[in-house]
Amino acid sequence: MSSKKVTSDQLTKRDTTISILLIGLVFFIIGFVSWINAILIPFFKIACELTNFQSYLVAFAFYISYLVMSVPSSFLLKAVGFKKGMMTAFFVMSVGAALFVPAAWFRTYEIFLLGLFTLGSGLAILQTASNPYITVLGPQESAAQRISIMGICNKFAGILAPLLFAAAVLKSSDAELFKQVPLMGDAERATVLDELIRRVMLPYSVVSMVLIGLGLFIKYSPLPEIDTENESEEVAEANSGKTSIFQFPHLILGAVAIFIHVGTQILAIDTVIGYAGSMGINLIEAKVFPSYTLALTIAGYLMGIITIPRFISQVNALRFCTILGAALSLLIIYANGNITLLGHTADISIWFVVMLGLANSLVWAGIWPVALDGLGRFTKLGSSIMIMGLCGNAIMPLVYGHFADTHGLREAYWVLFPCYAYLAYYAIHGHKLRRWSFR
Repeated sequence: MSSKKVTSDQLTKRDTTISILLIGLVFFIIGFVSWINAILIPFFKIACELTNFQSYLVAFAFYISYLVMSVPSSFLLKAVGFKKGMMTAFFVMSVGAALFVPAAWFRTYEIFLLGLFTLGSGLAILQTASNPYITVLGPQESAAQRISIMGICNKFAGILAPLLFAAAVLKSSDAELFKQVPLMGDAERATVLDELIRRVMLPYSVVSMVLIGLGLFIKYSPLPEIDTENESEEVAEANSGKTSIFQFPHLILGAVAIFIHVGTQILAIDTVIGYAGSMGINLIEAKVFPSYTLALTIAGYLMGIITIPRFISQVNALRFCTILGAALSLLIIYANGNITLLGHTADISIWFVVMLGLANSLVWAGIWPVALDGLGRFTKLGSSIMIMGLCGNAIMPLVYGHFADTHGLREAYWVLFPCYAYLAYYAIHGHKLRRWSFR
């Protein structure tokens, strides 16, 4: 196994296929660990007796690590390369999963938050490595197609994660238990909630061991080390006078777009169970709604794989999705009336929340190629700036949680519309900017 660096055009078709499969596994793990938060939030809200705002600290602790760790991740990758960086990421994530054991034993929410922050720190390294890796693994014009394949791996894991977590820690009798908890005396309630929260100890112990195994697997895998430091003559000439990452406006605006996009995506998935609860749907029934959202995201990815770049450019796909998101945001606020669909009777607005999965599907895949275009030797640092944008997953749920507590769960979805308006701006104009102009 050679550690020699190669450029993407030196890879054979077999090398590229193997690399895509291995990075697909990485994206599956990223999805599994990330999207389980959709059910952790309402679960912790009950077990640790939290407000809406406090419960969304799950997402904050998990994703604020991207802001803290992304730039250090780029220096780590520069020092050890993509492959060893991914291995290190899995080991860090393993520590985070292991922290759930003492957190559950003592039913201490703060230790859970530390575990989530550590998990997120490992994911920050993993994302900083895997996203530019898959972007430069082939032609730039088909990057969105490759990222869409990764998205399917990510979101398929997201469908499985809440369902497997629910199967591991929830019982059919819990629906009645959750109704009785507020009526219990302090001692009885503490005993019941201690038993409830300790159900996470075995699953997360297993996850910790699996993550160690995956780190070792990546270390000894045939994944090639791609060289992003050497620039083509054209890119080198364009970047000859540039000394700072902030001299690439399309990248900086792209990082803001990532911040906003992941925030809107996490709201569509992590708030839908709570929104269903406001319609009288209990957690046992509502646990499938994030899976519906992610299934539509996968449908969007499949359309992207089929149509990009043969029938539609990745930029036009990005434009369509952002405008669709803006329209759905307004429908969530203004559409009303109960309907029965897929066995659920609920206000129609919840299905527009679910449909945001389709609107969000090709946004990530559309932003990355245009934001990293022409960065050359700045690619790894540029990627870390983009990954910093994932702290939007930390900030947006808290903003939503605040307005949910003060104005109501439905009205809080107003935060989505200006977000999609900015994304549409970046898709239409912002990604074209190559120099700052304040005239």
